[in-house]
Amino acid sequence: MIKNSDILKANLLIVDDQHANVLLLEKILRGAGYTSITSTQNPHEVYQLHKDNNYDLILLDLHMPIMDGFQVMGNLREIETSGYLPVLVITAQPEEKLRALKSGARDFISKPFNLAEVLVRVQNLLEVRLLNLQTKYLFEQVVAEQKVSERLLNNVLPEVIVKRLKQQPEFQADNISKVIADTFPEVTVLFADIVGFTKFTETASARVLIDVLNEIFTKFDNIADRHGLEKIKTIGDSYMAAAGLPIPMPNHAEQAAHAAFDMLEVMEQFNRENGYQFKIRVGMSSGSVVAGVIGVRKFLYDIWGDVVNTASRMESQGVPGKIQITDSTRIRLGKDFITENMGYKDIAGKGAINTWFLVSRNDSA
Repeated sequence: MIKNSDILKANLLIVDDQHANVLLLEKILRGAGYTSITSTQNPHEVYQLHKDNNYDLILLDLHMPIMDGFQVMGNLREIETSGYLPVLVITAQPEEKLRALKSGARDFISKPFNLAEVLVRVQNLLEVRLLNLQTKYLFEQVVAEQKVSERLLNNVLPEVIVKRLKQQPEFQADNISKVIADTFPEVTVLFADIVGFTKFTETASARVLIDVLNEIFTKFDNIADRHGLEKIKTIGDSYMAAAGLPIPMPNHAEQAAHAAFDMLEVMEQFNRENGYQFKIRVGMSSGSVVAGVIGVRKFLYDIWGDVVNTASRMESQGVPGKIQITDSTRIRLGKDFITENMGYKDIAGKGAINTWFLVSRNDSA
């Protein structure tokens, strides 16, 4: 709703080559309470004046010797790219009213001036103009907020999952009822845990804890992005990611292995630069998983399956500074990596399984 006080504060421009007409219109408008009124008798000045001041309404005489009102409106279209010309034309020629409206004018007033007609038409056009500007402002706010919401959503969920959620009518109504779940037969799951971080929390301040974790996990995020891994979540001081979903990747094991080595390297770099002695344990396993979004609040793209549990055991029962993998990952790596067999280990919940250490990348392969 537009207040009358807002209408009276509107920015007006009077354009008429007759000084008497300018004075009369100013007197009528100021008498009605309008406070921001500019005038010119030179139509060549209108373009620049409007460009500089963005008038809410221009009262424009159609008949001027050096440039008529139609030419002025043509110039104003270069500024008002939306197509809305805030122009109220002034004319004594009835036959020109229709032409003026077709040229983009919003309305017209006739000469000689009728005080009541002038005030009603000015007020009506200003109300429409201010409503138009208010609507545009609100729309821009909604668009800006939507962009923020989409950016936040894309930081929480993979882009392809966001698109699928938005295609659900329930999503628009804030009532998600359909579960998103997919099976991916070829995935490598990676867990990386900062060894000794729990001990570190006993003496470090909350701010230091957050800063350290944020810097380390931000580096891990960059590594995951570089190698095409999908970050799944962080759990305390543990980082979980997967290669091969939600978009399948034929070399998922290799990309996960490169990411694991990069994580070891950035951890060493972080220690050198900050005077810490942290190490990470990395565990990986490959195979089939189920991935998706469940629930109706606080969405999380998560993965489930035996491969997830096994990768977690590879990490938790691994060695600081090492990458421990299963047979399923090793056979998918090919010759690009050097591995060392660690024999069968009794893994909680799994029994005895054959395990390997990823020793290094094979630069000669």
